[in-house]
Amino acid sequence: MKKTGQPKYRRILLKLSGEALGGGSGVGISPEAVHDMARQIKEVRDLGVQVVLVIGGGNIFRGLAGSERGIERATGDYMGMLATVINSLALQDALEKMGVETRVQSAIAMPQVAESFIRRRAVRHLEKGRVVIFGGGTGNPFFSTDTAAALRANEVGADVILKATKVDGIYDSDPKKNRNAKRYTHITYLDALQQQLKVMDSTAFSLCLDNKMPIVVFDFFHPHNLRRVVMGENIGTLVTA
Repeated sequence: MKKTGQPKYRRILLKLSGEALGGGSGVGISPEAVHDMARQIKEVRDLGVQVVLVIGGGNIFRGLAGSERGIERATGDYMGMLATVINSLALQDALEKMGVETRVQSAIAMPQVAESFIRRRAVRHLEKGRVVIFGGGTGNPFFSTDTAAALRANEVGADVILKATKVDGIYDSDPKKNRNAKRYTHITYLDALQQQLKVMDSTAFSLCLDNKMPIVVFDFFHPHNLRRVVMGENIGTLVTA
């Protein structure tokens, strides 16, 4: 049993959507939104928690949407991966301006702007108290940043995936359409699959299921919620075996 006041998790992977960097519009990069994110991340890093980040690229370009408009799917996915690196650099800049040492590692080699992903190096950065941001998805088309988050969380030995959303957890139906929708505080992987609750895409979810990686889905945009989750408060929905 952890002492009161001690973080519940030692090493976390925080999954952020690209749209979150766009602020209210969800498009482009909002300096205010990025600053708010950085402040919450610094808050938990200052508790001694090791923080890994995976960011989407939907605020700039989404490969699947591009393919629906005529761009070849693999090409569109590579474009989306490059968008995630742009977002990673924006968040790195905000964090370092707050005095938080940060490293961006990309699954696509671009040594002028980011380190290449090397698992052992990433772990060493974490041990030194640096925040590590993984850009470029998995480096492969046809895989989402959710899958990248599940893969990297397992590779670096994270205790949990914290999936940042704009809703306060997982519901049995859309709370925007159903005022009586029930929010789960805890649900198993299998129940989430059987009820077709869109926690993550199926590939990412299978990785978490197979490796017993817990997921917490929570509202990142309520002040200090990231800290509250890390401290073990009953925020959002916990998905476990």
